[in-house]
Amino acid sequence: FTKGGEFCGTEVPYKIYFAAEFDRPASKIGTWNGRNLSNQLVSEGRNSGGIFTFDTSIEKNVNYRIAISFVSIENAKENLASENLGLVFEDYVANTKNTWDEHLSKIQVNSENKDRLKQFYTHFYHSLVHPNIVSDVNGDYMGADFKKYNKKRDHYSSFSVWDTYRTQAQLLAMLFPEESSDMMQSLVNFAEEAGGYGRWILANIETGIMQGDPTPILISNSYAFGAKDFDHEKAYHYMYKAATIPRLYSQNQEIRPYLEEYINNGHTFASMMLEYTSSDFAIGQFAKQALSKASDANMFIERSQNWRNIYNPKIKWLNSKFPNGVWKNITHDWREGTYKNYFWMVPYNLKGLVDIIGGNQIAENRLDTLFTRLDARYEDDWFASGNEPDFHVPWAYNWITKPEKTSQTINRILSEEYDSNPNGLPGNDDLGTMGAWYVFASIGLYPMIPGIGGFSINIPQFQDILINLPNDKQLKITKKGPDSFIVDSLTFDKKLHNSTWIDWNKINKGGALHFETTDNKKSNWGKSIAPPSFN
Repeated sequence: FTKGGEFCGTEVPYKIYFAAEFDRPASKIGTWNGRNLSNQLVSEGRNSGGIFTFDTSIEKNVNYRIAISFVSIENAKENLASENLGLVFEDYVANTKNTWDEHLSKIQVNSENKDRLKQFYTHFYHSLVHPNIVSDVNGDYMGADFKKYNKKRDHYSSFSVWDTYRTQAQLLAMLFPEESSDMMQSLVNFAEEAGGYGRWILANIETGIMQGDPTPILISNSYAFGAKDFDHEKAYHYMYKAATIPRLYSQNQEIRPYLEEYINNGHTFASMMLEYTSSDFAIGQFAKQALSKASDANMFIERSQNWRNIYNPKIKWLNSKFPNGVWKNITHDWREGTYKNYFWMVPYNLKGLVDIIGGNQIAENRLDTLFTRLDARYEDDWFASGNEPDFHVPWAYNWITKPEKTSQTINRILSEEYDSNPNGLPGNDDLGTMGAWYVFASIGLYPMIPGIGGFSINIPQFQDILINLPNDKQLKITKKGPDSFIVDSLTFDKKLHNSTWIDWNKINKGGALHFETTDNKKSNWGKSIAPPSFN
């Protein structure tokens, strides 16, 4: 076996057991340790391993199969034995291709632009790689308390939750609700074993990477988009507990640092706090939708409005405060971004945010300035297409009756920040997060609000899109008209839809969504019906 080592500076001491099998006997077997070779069959410690020598004078290729387990060597051997022993390498390649074709066919797009097709399916592929199953063929998995468990369903890990709650979780729940439900139960199991939810779970370790309390958002989002088959009561128990009791830990990582300050003062470090308010809103929605806990729901949704406590009316920006209420320097307390990047991170109450700074025109000017450039680094004041806190901001134009700017901005991002070269994306994919963003931007539907099943709308980049939903339902998305950023009309099943928002429940059983574009700048589509805000 080997150990996990470290991840982003955090020790991850899980064990990976493995078993391997060659297609013919080795002519010589040995081990190595550091720079020393040995005929001994056992070696241990850092920089050690096994040596297998083969006679390749007749047959040049050596094939081998390998299986892993996070539980035991015996389970690794059982995993290996469960594979079809009669298959050759080419068979595995063919089976893998067929499986990926089946999964990627969940969304079928047509375009004469082969480069954009390559980009789309590459990003869709990335969005489906993780989370990954870490239980063995017999159902065993290693728990967060380092005990062996078997829940009779697939157990998942590799949860980059601070990233994936924004896009990828919703995509998986929409298209693969059964697997997504297993993922949610895996998170609940982890919380039960570790003491609470994690922010970035690798194997059976909570690494504590990033900030906020993102797992309640991911679970609430997944539920809202179709993943229902998991323990709702237990899921909520750990949401509520970590959001109301300070200094709780998931393994060795505090779940909500500075929660006592947040509860008592109504504010804490700015970007961390905005993550907490989004989590509070999502917990409230989950309490309401999954469990009908009206009182709890009202409490959390009301607390999510704490973002107002860090609005500085003198400068009209969100701004950290000291515990005594004194304003900090505006540049303080923004993780991987600036105050201009983070300003729009109140996705559940954009109307309230726009109103507090003085209305649509001021908001439009602020957005236009942000989008002067699209490639911000952590310390830059313009839009960061390569990092998660900004992902939703192009759709904010829909809340100020400028839907054409939403579509125009998304087109700029797709054209300027993405291509099909090996470095053709603006940042770290973060276990499918950026891939899922590309998918949603391409089909014209973006899951904007934590815990709410619905989409903010933009013009899709493809003419014809077919989404194969569960239960043999199909959603068709088409567009017709000039190459424009202005929508003349939008219909769903031939009935006019005049809002820039559409509920998931309206389209989750399939149907036809059709865009008609126009060059007419006087089009009123999307300007008379306000998208949802929760004040």
